[in-house]
Amino acid sequence: MAEKKTSGEVRVFVESKCRYLDATDRAAELFHQLEMDKTEARNGVLFYLAMRDHQLAVWGDKGIHEKLGTTFWQLQIDKIIAAFHAADHTRGICASIQEIGTALQAHFPYEGDKDKNELSDQVVFGR
Repeated sequence: MAEKKTSGEVRVFVESKCRYLDATDRAAELFHQLEMDKTEARNGVLFYLAMRDHQLAVWGDKGIHEKLGTTFWQLQIDKIIAAFHAADHTRGICASIQEIGTALQAHFPYEGDKDKNELSDQVVFGR
């Protein structure tokens, strides 16, 4: 739904444990491994969750990061954490994905027949 009115791409990656102290480093690594940096407009966003470690990060590619900045990504993380503390994990993640979809729509609107889904919409599960 978040991608419906935008040419942007949103993916979710879930694994048990994070290899790094900072989840942002892992999100950046996965972003490149999943070739999310290959979108034409550089407007992909990755949600990274390490469930056992209670870590998360949101990584936006160059095109969308230049439009939204670090403060926007941190706000999304803060909202997700607040929802997690309220034991409403699904709502927190979904609300943030929708908010990012709205931001993507403002900066990278859907282009009709020209728009193509450049990345899989499936949630990716690591170890």
